[in-house]
Amino acid sequence: MKQPKRYLVTSALPYANGPVHIGHLAGVYVPSDIYVRYLRGRGADVLSICGSDEHGVPITIKAKKEGITPQEVVDRYHRIIKESFERFGISFDIYSRTSSATHAETASAFFRKLYEQGDFIEQTTEQYYDPEAGQFLADRYITGTCPKCQSEGAYGDQCEKCGSTLSPTELIEPKSAITGATPVLRETRHWFLPLDRYEAFLRQWILTEHGAENGQGREVWKPNVYGQCKSWLDGGLLPRAVSRDLDWGIPVPVEGAEGKVLYVWFDAPIGYISATKELFARRGDAEGWRPYWQDEETKLVHFIGKDNIVFHCIVFPSMLRAHGGFILPENVPANEFLNLENDKISTSRNWAVWLHEYLDEFPGKEDVLRYVLCANAPETKDNDFTWRDFQARNNNELVAIFGNFVNRAMVLTHKYFGGRVPAADPAAGLTEYDRGTVGEMPRIKAAVEQHIENYRFREALREMMNLARLGNKYLADTEPWKVIKTDPARVATILNVALQITASLAIACEPFLPFTAKRLAGMLRLPERRWDDIGSLSLLAAGHELGEAELLFEKIEDSAVEAQLAKLEAAKAANAAACATVAPAKEEPVQFEEFTRMDIRVSRVVAAEPVPKTKKLLKLTVDTGLDTRTIVSGIAEHFTPEQLVGRQVLVLANLAPRVLRGIESQGMILLAESPTGALSIVAPEADEVPAGSVVG
Repeated sequence: MKQPKRYLVTSALPYANGPVHIGHLAGVYVPSDIYVRYLRGRGADVLSICGSDEHGVPITIKAKKEGITPQEVVDRYHRIIKESFERFGISFDIYSRTSSATHAETASAFFRKLYEQGDFIEQTTEQYYDPEAGQFLADRYITGTCPKCQSEGAYGDQCEKCGSTLSPTELIEPKSAITGATPVLRETRHWFLPLDRYEAFLRQWILTEHGAENGQGREVWKPNVYGQCKSWLDGGLLPRAVSRDLDWGIPVPVEGAEGKVLYVWFDAPIGYISATKELFARRGDAEGWRPYWQDEETKLVHFIGKDNIVFHCIVFPSMLRAHGGFILPENVPANEFLNLENDKISTSRNWAVWLHEYLDEFPGKEDVLRYVLCANAPETKDNDFTWRDFQARNNNELVAIFGNFVNRAMVLTHKYFGGRVPAADPAAGLTEYDRGTVGEMPRIKAAVEQHIENYRFREALREMMNLARLGNKYLADTEPWKVIKTDPARVATILNVALQITASLAIACEPFLPFTAKRLAGMLRLPERRWDDIGSLSLLAAGHELGEAELLFEKIEDSAVEAQLAKLEAAKAANAAACATVAPAKEEPVQFEEFTRMDIRVSRVVAAEPVPKTKKLLKLTVDTGLDTRTIVSGIAEHFTPEQLVGRQVLVLANLAPRVLRGIESQGMILLAESPTGALSIVAPEADEVPAGSVVG
């Protein structure tokens, strides 16, 4: 592809049914922002587009569980997500939302054009219907036993235990997630996009034009993206429904479609187009969006996670092809998944590091998280985030390498030359070692550029840090603190070179560490920052007055890391406590001897209070009839202390004690969870059953 005239960069629309966590950041938003900031630094015409995905079943499920409307759910999380991105320095040109009027109009018009062209297939199919709720059930509203791994709680579209893709009719003993009723099959009519019609086009565009040996000057797609697309194509494409029986979403804009909305994966990617329209409408240029979506000289890049590959590489391009008049993405650099402390990130288990909480708990350390997530980016395989590695990378790299070099260069200049950039010795000039050091800067700059332009952000970050390593080595080898005693003119040259490296570092680090770049430029009083000036020896003129030296980074102490690890352990314990349900009869059989080892006793709650600084934990004092003990239970989101005091509960009394948030928990109360996620206390029907009575 020739040099593009402009760039359009989109980032996967986060679901507005929960906050953003580090998995989202590492997979999509940090690499996207690095790429966009780099292009801006080069002076490119680039737009960064994103917004909240506010339709779909997960949002309606969340609303039902909380007893509020879907609109209230998306309003809450759109605000949290948008503010978190802004605080974290993700520099979108617009962060929109798919519940906007502009989006509804754009998506409806898109559907109507395909409908009027005859691009859809209308089919009447059988779909599960909940007779108690009186509605058809979307895939995620149906749960049952996975036919592949026999795990319970699989959804109608996927088993999260084994990862298998499913259809609702494959589930064993399906249940409605709304009422728990057994659903029945009923006929319903939907519109389908016949993906098989676009198979030849997709094979040419993906496998030939973007394969490893394309020979057409097109960008080669990452192996994970190419491989997943090839697998789908080799398996044969089938028509895919673009409508759903739901009451939340954009209504299907044709007659006879009452009670049906656009399927979220038809609706959501159109959000990139509608957000671009909205951006230019705000600028007073209603047609300004068109070149970015309809001019072949625009380079379109989608940043996504691997779970979105099929939609961005198969479904959305087929939609664009059917519509006509739109460009296709030049690249879709999808990342793999990021794990947390050697375990899969799970929002339902609260096993995550939430961005908005991190920003509150680590103020001023936005760039530390950006750095660690980029250094550990799951670009080619799943990777792991650990708090110990977070601490080590901050202390051993940002503090000891980057911060140390900048601080030494600044402090020595203030000490020896009154805070003004010294002139290089005109008589002696640069030594061979000086020239060798300076000559490394263009090589590093070129390497950073090559890696970013090929979506290898970890390697680009490593090369950027090589500028700081170069400066550290230069100062260590030249030892200006010793030379100053005998040759001040030589020290002037050394510090001039060191400060030019520092100024280049302030420019080169901006895509990765924008807050640090701004602070460093302020310390240097850098008059101008342009990417192509990296490596120049005239960024700071002789006599230029520097600002005061400040520490760019500070060490992260063990206590901060231990607090985060304790927080995760509390989440794990709270989840285990909340899920301590009566075991279903279908589970693997338990031998009688094993059952008799469980000491379950009728007990009474005599006191209850929230555990400080937690959302889910309650500290309960219970009378087991044998003793009075403390139990920490993760039920604060389901019961208030007032609802529990005086109630009888069943306690697993011989469970090994665990310390949660500094409190020793001496047992577990038994709860039952409904298919909708509601918890109930398991207790004797007769309240007069004496405390201490054994259940068995």
